[in-house]
Amino acid sequence: MFKFIVHTDGGARGNPGPAAAGFVIEGSGIVKKTGGEYLGEITNNEAEYRAVILALKKLKNLIGGEKAKGSSIEIHVDSELLERQLNGDYKIKDENIKNLFVEIWNLKTDFGEVIFKHIPREENADADMVVNQILDRELSKLKL
Repeated sequence: MFKFIVHTDGGARGNPGPAAAGFVIEGSGIVKKTGGEYLGEITNNEAEYRAVILALKKLKNLIGGEKAKGSSIEIHVDSELLERQLNGDYKIKDENIKNLFVEIWNLKTDFGEVIFKHIPREENADADMVVNQILDRELSKLKL
């Protein structure tokens, strides 16, 4: 079985506000792959969910569908709310978040196993750095 550790983070400056999602993927032949994108004006929770979606899509693209089916993915998040919602411990009330949850649920079926694990913020520094670099770049463009 192929194993991957994926760190994701999403952040909004203001809530809602300008937001970005970032990820770091490592494991089974992948040398630390980072990525992310600017998301526009959304909430912090939406940005956290979109980071997971972006990472799962990128990982499948990197390794291909066949390898994905035989993979175990551990997704590390520093949002306890996100982790609890994705593991079914907390109910989701917000309609936007429900739709993002369904998208993640569908993406999970492309992989053998997907586990969501809450980690302390300081252990998610690389994904957080990606988010902040994207936000700094995009917000500096708006000031020009």
